[in-house]
Amino acid sequence: MAFRETLLVLLLDGPKHGYQLKLDFEAATGDAWPLNVGQVYSTLQRLERTGLLEVENVDTEGRITYEITEQGRTLVEQWFADPVEQSMATRDDLSMKLLLTIATSAADPANVIGIQRSATMRSLQDYTRLREKTNESDLVWELHLDRLIIRSEAELKWLDRVEERLARRTVRSTKSGTTAVEPARPKTPKAGRR
Repeated sequence: MAFRETLLVLLLDGPKHGYQLKLDFEAATGDAWPLNVGQVYSTLQRLERTGLLEVENVDTEGRITYEITEQGRTLVEQWFADPVEQSMATRDDLSMKLLLTIATSAADPANVIGIQRSATMRSLQDYTRLREKTNESDLVWELHLDRLIIRSEAELKWLDRVEERLARRTVRSTKSGTTAVEPARPKTPKAGRR
């Protein structure tokens, strides 16, 4: 997550202290990503050191109010202008688990796929029920649920694809203990059998 940019965006409305930024972030994201207030304050200190924001005020209770600088505004403008890149190097726990399952004999790929499919279907059903109950005036939560639903649907489609590809291949163990994936060979009737 582009956390520093997120805090800077929230400061565009005016100076705020760290706890208010935490509350504003959680409200803006429909409470989808609760924040640790310590993370907020440590990030604010780094942003101040790099000149992206500055201390606007320290109140009598010791709360520091921050405001965005011109350099910070420029960074936010650039952040909104740049697309979010999809990286092939992004770590994805499900992909890692399935790839390792296929590459080793640690678990049965069909079993792992079945377990994940069931969990993803439950999540999809939960998200869909929540979406149906969502008040249309809560656009942030509505959009967040849409994203979760679409992501779950895509995961189910990918699991189907993995299963299809595995069905076309056989997995055999080599003498070295590693696993190799080969194209499945059509079964031929044994001599004397039809």
